[in-house]
Amino acid sequence: MNEPFLLQLLFTLCLLYTLIPVALLENGTTEGNDSKKPHIIIILADDLGWNDVSFHGSDQIPTPNIDALAYYGIILNNHYVSPMCTPSRSALMTGKYPIHTGMQHYVIRSAEPRGLPLTEKLMPEYLKEMSYSTNMVGKWHLGFYKHEYTPLWRGFDSFFGLWNGLQDYFSHETVDPFTNFRGMDMRRNMEVAWDTKGNYSTDLYTKEAVRLINAHNPDKPLFLYLAHLAVHSGNEEQLLQAPPEEIEKFSYIDDPNRKTYAAMVSKLDDSVGQVVEALKNRGMLDNSIILFMSDNGAPTHGFLNNYGSNYPFRGIKNTAWEGAVRGVAAIWSPLIKKRERVSNHLMCIADWLPTLLSAAGGSKEKIGKIDGLDMWPTIVSDEHNPREEVLINIDKTYQAIRNRKYKYVHGQTKESSKWLGDNGRSPTETRPLYPPETVLHSKAGAAIASVTKNTAELNSQKILQLRQQAEIHCNVTEKEQVACHASLMPCLFDLERDPCEKMNIIAKKTYVAQKLEAVLKQYKSTMLQPNNKNDDLKANPIRWNHTWVCWQDPNPNATICTNKIDSYVGKSITIAFCTFGVSLILVFFFYELYKSKKCVSHVLEQPRKRSLKNKSNDVRKEEESYLIELRPQAFCNGWHALYQTLCTEP
Repeated sequence: MNEPFLLQLLFTLCLLYTLIPVALLENGTTEGNDSKKPHIIIILADDLGWNDVSFHGSDQIPTPNIDALAYYGIILNNHYVSPMCTPSRSALMTGKYPIHTGMQHYVIRSAEPRGLPLTEKLMPEYLKEMSYSTNMVGKWHLGFYKHEYTPLWRGFDSFFGLWNGLQDYFSHETVDPFTNFRGMDMRRNMEVAWDTKGNYSTDLYTKEAVRLINAHNPDKPLFLYLAHLAVHSGNEEQLLQAPPEEIEKFSYIDDPNRKTYAAMVSKLDDSVGQVVEALKNRGMLDNSIILFMSDNGAPTHGFLNNYGSNYPFRGIKNTAWEGAVRGVAAIWSPLIKKRERVSNHLMCIADWLPTLLSAAGGSKEKIGKIDGLDMWPTIVSDEHNPREEVLINIDKTYQAIRNRKYKYVHGQTKESSKWLGDNGRSPTETRPLYPPETVLHSKAGAAIASVTKNTAELNSQKILQLRQQAEIHCNVTEKEQVACHASLMPCLFDLERDPCEKMNIIAKKTYVAQKLEAVLKQYKSTMLQPNNKNDDLKANPIRWNHTWVCWQDPNPNATICTNKIDSYVGKSITIAFCTFGVSLILVFFFYELYKSKKCVSHVLEQPRKRSLKNKSNDVRKEEESYLIELRPQAFCNGWHALYQTLCTEP
């Protein structure tokens, strides 16, 4: 094979890589008018307590931008989530209760070789089939031990954030609290984002979300999943982190930890304002659906405590009590006919997959069997609610379910069953009174008002009315309280009268408890066993340049140099052309290097072999073993440089 022929082949392949994806992109693969499909923005807070947004009645931490979404839209006061991060995120992405994906027991630990099963089709995959551009920013926490479990292989066109469940807000190192393994965890797509060190995580995620909006073609539907790390605690060595100037704003808060937490919430609120404002500036807000919610309640004490507040609810994160599973949630869209209200319709986080697909004009038949229900008609017009019950969870330690009125709980630890955390109403604190005007003048408030000026009637008086309606009150007197020892025997609560779970009525309503037990039994018959695994010591970042990688990939070093497959066309087509073409190029590349006596093995081994002459056999064997490991890494780095040039977006 002569050199001119190889060069001609190289040119032809490059031309094919350029033209074929463009042609496929122009032709499209879906039906319908893309410009009419709404942009879908999900902003997910992490471990945010019920009492940590001011639209629920607390003056301690002002959240004017989040409040603007809530007051201009719908406050979802009966929105249920799973008790912990990973189970909630799996339910959001699949539309299934965690018991039906094996994700119900616990979060995915950093060194755990586990992920959301690949058999599950996720929300971005459905939306991608409907011509959506799918982008994720922030916390994944659904598995990364192999690359196929990471966001780019689960339907997202782009990813910027962390794979783990927590990180230092400035260094972006994750210290696994179970193994104490430490490593960098911040990535752009599949590449480690070393340049982000020193920058505050919430600001980084906000900046990336705004960049994606500004770069987006408004005529193409956008799905942006902004899964903030805030307000989850950082590593155990420093649980709470916020910029000093932000902390100073809350000098009136007595508890220094609560003060820092308030600053973290404030940065989260600023982020919401910037995202909404960016949508307005890009001309996208008038065709957007913006959903804000928390994945679960706050861990008000104990393991990875963030000093949040679930007041007035009972319990903390990783329990079945309302403080863990009744989550902060609000939705806004100009497509919603009946806005500016508080909704007490029963909902759960698994409902969002069918609901948002319905809002985008998707077909229910394509979804298959899931637990989530289409709540879009209920949201838009306040119509009949199809949801009769919510399964909170079934696990070894507890099980819980609620219908529209009653809640059944069996099993919990005594310590986590209390009413815990700052109520935000300390008489020693001189808090500023809640000013409704700050909501109207916030970035989010001003942006929303600009696109709904002919229909919005929100004013200070209406804000105070909605706030009063959204506030939860414990209606049970001390004399009426009946103890519940759920670890010993089941308990039953009337949540309409007793949302704070203080009066156990199982003795009076035995037939109700029996009905709910029967429903739980049906769910148990369909339950998958938890898919938790033991930690794998090979995950230790010290083996991988102090970086968390897909350590069970054939070549984990390639994690850093395996990039996004394609933003526009199907993975299979792009893989076929890019892999075949680049392979031919590499054959030519290394053949030329070989002819010039500069092949990789020569470059790597010759200098090192000279240095090994005077070393012991053990040292020589160890270093020669290291050389063997370096060969595929060098090959991978070369492949990545060519692949980025030919097969990825500029």
